[in-house]
Amino acid sequence: MTTIEFRDKLLKLHKSLIAYAYSLTGNKDQSKDLVQETILKALANREKFIYSSNLKAWVFTIMKNTFINDCRRCKRQNIYSERNYESQLCNNTRTVSFSDPASVYCASELVDSIEQLQEPYRKTLQLRMRGYKYEEIAEKLNLNIGTVKSRIYLSRKQLAKMMCQ
Repeated sequence: MTTIEFRDKLLKLHKSLIAYAYSLTGNKDQSKDLVQETILKALANREKFIYSSNLKAWVFTIMKNTFINDCRRCKRQNIYSERNYESQLCNNTRTVSFSDPASVYCASELVDSIEQLQEPYRKTLQLRMRGYKYEEIAEKLNLNIGTVKSRIYLSRKQLAKMMCQ
């Protein structure tokens, strides 16, 4: 199969690719990005396609694997970002200075959002932000360490939800 034939057959799958990408992402813009990335990968790896096999299945497999790898990458980045954010928050709570109005506004918005959390979640998160270790919080609040970790995780998740609204 020539490059032109391959490209033409690939372009005929465009509508199917968009529909499948949307079913994976649930977001129109992300689905367009996924289709574009899939087509680029398919074109770059054209020589790996076996002519007698099903092109649609091959391209859909590329898309599914790309989507899964992107999800894993995002998950790793979010875990790193959470850890990095938490360490910055814990290490810099006493030395934070706000030099511009936007930072002051964001900080006040964060404080307001924390105040809106339910009591046990707010208290656990505030102790963590003050630099207490999980074990110290568990001891201070007479809780299991798993409960402390869970409350902190759920607090951060709820804060992120509030801040993005």
